[in-house]
Amino acid sequence: MDDLTTARLVLHPMSAEEARRVIERRPARAAPAAPGYPSDGDVEGAGHLLKVWAEAGDPRPFGSYEVRRRSDGLAIGGIGFHGPPDDDGVVVVGYEFVPGVRGNGYASEALRALIALARERGVAAVVGDTARDNLPSQRVMTAAGMCLVSEDAKLRYYRIDLDIGRSGP
Repeated sequence: MDDLTTARLVLHPMSAEEARRVIERRPARAAPAAPGYPSDGDVEGAGHLLKVWAEAGDPRPFGSYEVRRRSDGLAIGGIGFHGPPDDDGVVVVGYEFVPGVRGNGYASEALRALIALARERGVAAVVGDTARDNLPSQRVMTAAGMCLVSEDAKLRYYRIDLDIGRSGP
């Protein structure tokens, strides 16, 4: 699968070998990485990717992506789906960016790219959640077009419906 490209970012779909490198805390490729990459969240996402890979095979395009800045090629974080669409055509997303690049709109830009990919692939909805006190993450999802749909004592849940009239996965 090819990289997804936005105005400022390259979202590189990770292979199983690249996910193993992230788990070992080595960037998914032999190139520069921002301080703090891969983070604990990136390592967790790579582990989840390998689990999905082992259970169901290559999940791409519904896997994990290493996010690189186009201007310098620096790996700055990760974003991805938690797996293929469920029986209702819904996918779950998650993301993590190194602290040094937060607040620049990279997460929203990357999330919009994943939402566009999901729409192209006939996904019905994209969902995600964040801690109630994580206002930056809530702003990311809102900026990408997702809406708050519910909350509980710990989390706020966001969703964007992509193709309400679709008839199957």
